[in-house]
Amino acid sequence: MTLALIDYGAGNLRSVENALRATGCTDLVVTADADVVARADRIVLPGVGAFGACARALRAVDGMIPAMGDAVHGRGVPFLGVCVGMQLLATRGEEYGVHAGLDWIGGTVAAMAPTPAAKVPHMGWNDVVPDRDHPLLIPGEAYFLHGYRFAVDDPADRLAITDHGGPVTAAVARGTVIGVQFHPEKSQAYGLAFLSRFLEWRP
Repeated sequence: MTLALIDYGAGNLRSVENALRATGCTDLVVTADADVVARADRIVLPGVGAFGACARALRAVDGMIPAMGDAVHGRGVPFLGVCVGMQLLATRGEEYGVHAGLDWIGGTVAAMAPTPAAKVPHMGWNDVVPDRDHPLLIPGEAYFLHGYRFAVDDPADRLAITDHGGPVTAAVARGTVIGVQFHPEKSQAYGLAFLSRFLEWRP
């Protein structure tokens, strides 16, 4: 089983790689080669930073987005987006202007509004509360660091929430695609267990 971890300059690339290796994943390839991604058995898209900058960087990798689409939508390859990698699944992001996402899961990534009880960015440990049953996600605590939230168009695509001045999307899923707003690579035992389930997932 080959897992392709997409290298497009995302800030958390190496920490995600280390976490995947810590779960026992040995057939892992860190790659910016679209052909490798097109043939992979699993794909992980990391991401830290501004939505627009990450979207531009991903599109700048020759053939990468078509390769991802062919693998996921053509062959049903399991796909995981982490943090901004999850947000890029949306239709658009509104961070420093309006930027097109992958539009794999309809919705908008918009700024979170601070409140006296909930500062922005949302940083630290918080509960992950599933909306529905899914083989990859269980209730628990995970580490979050973000100032923008994914508002899904179809509630059926939202997999879990966390609470930060109100409900905030913690995970989305559709078909063989799952995205998490939290950082599994920083979420200790909870995060490593989640990654292990992703490696074993047979959707």
